[in-house]
Amino acid sequence: MGQVGQAAAPVGTAAGEPTLVFRAGPLLGALRLAEVVETMRPLPVHQLAGTPPFVSGICVMRGEPTLVVDVARLLGGGEAEVARYVAVRTGRGTIALATGPVLGIRTLAADREARHAALLGEAPARLVAAVGTVDAEPVLLLQSLHLVPDETWAAVAAVAAS
Repeated sequence: MGQVGQAAAPVGTAAGEPTLVFRAGPLLGALRLAEVVETMRPLPVHQLAGTPPFVSGICVMRGEPTLVVDVARLLGGGEAEVARYVAVRTGRGTIALATGPVLGIRTLAADREARHAALLGEAPARLVAAVGTVDAEPVLLLQSLHLVPDETWAAVAAVAAS
């Protein structure tokens, strides 16, 4: 039996994995807890020219220039109030995800086969590892390794070098 706020695993799937669940505008997002470095209040952001609209810019986190990605814009394209930064590990370095409120750590029972790629479209399907539920609301389990395209990393590196 699950705890309040946890969904039971669908038949034939694993019990789930610990994730950090947060609001991203009207959507719920989640990240594997193993990828999360820390959460914090938003930091001052310096905008970068030539980056996609979901890139807010760079901030200085723990003395290092860090890319800031607005998750609501990334997933839904709309603007949403930023309440927290979630620092996550990626293959290219740490990034700060600008999110709404962090709702806590939940064991997410997500079906990797039911990503609904047809509904999500090509780009979001690349970013979403699985779709699950929390309190009868859909939640998108993000793949932090694929959140930032190579050309954006190149723009950040150019700014950091100057």
